[in-house]
Amino acid sequence: MFDINVILKQISVTLVPFFLAVTIHEVSHGYAAYFLGDRTAKDMGRLTLNPFAHIDIFGLLFLLITQLFGWAKPIPVDFSRLKNRKYGPALVAFAGPFSNFALAIISAILLKMFVNFHVVEYNRFIFEPISYMLFYSVQINIVLGIFNMIPILPLDGGRILQSFLPYRMAYSFAQMERYGFIIILILVITGAIRYIIYPVIDLFMKILL
Repeated sequence: MFDINVILKQISVTLVPFFLAVTIHEVSHGYAAYFLGDRTAKDMGRLTLNPFAHIDIFGLLFLLITQLFGWAKPIPVDFSRLKNRKYGPALVAFAGPFSNFALAIISAILLKMFVNFHVVEYNRFIFEPISYMLFYSVQINIVLGIFNMIPILPLDGGRILQSFLPYRMAYSFAQMERYGFIIILILVITGAIRYIIYPVIDLFMKILL
């Protein structure tokens, strides 16, 4: 039987780290593109830490349903404006997962400080929810970072792989982007995604926690 209080508590300590993770992820893409010569995201007002500028309602609902996967509205990038046309897209793509790995490390350090210094005991009402948020921040950022590194377009891993392929292969690979979301959806629905990324997620969680 479902306990509504437990569900609401789970949602409350999951949403904050999720909003932070996807916001930093997308803003990192935008700033990487900006420093490489593309002002598209900046001109559209997307280089902001306001999560409501990045949240995708379906991505949020997907997170609440799966308790693991979710997404935000992609940052617009005009790759033709990048100074480095060959590897610029890879740098922009990698900025997102990199920011998530950095957030996961920072969250893990803070969580260990909470544990080692028994911070929760000082004020359980305030610090216990924060400790749960830090734990979920580690988990969500690891999942988001690794999931996006899967080499399927339009995921960041696919964009990185495309940048390093010879032109003809990169062009053929780009034609598969229209089927990318369908492929990802099939992997998630069938559970195949678990065998692809769960072992890596577990490894990172053990290392950090």
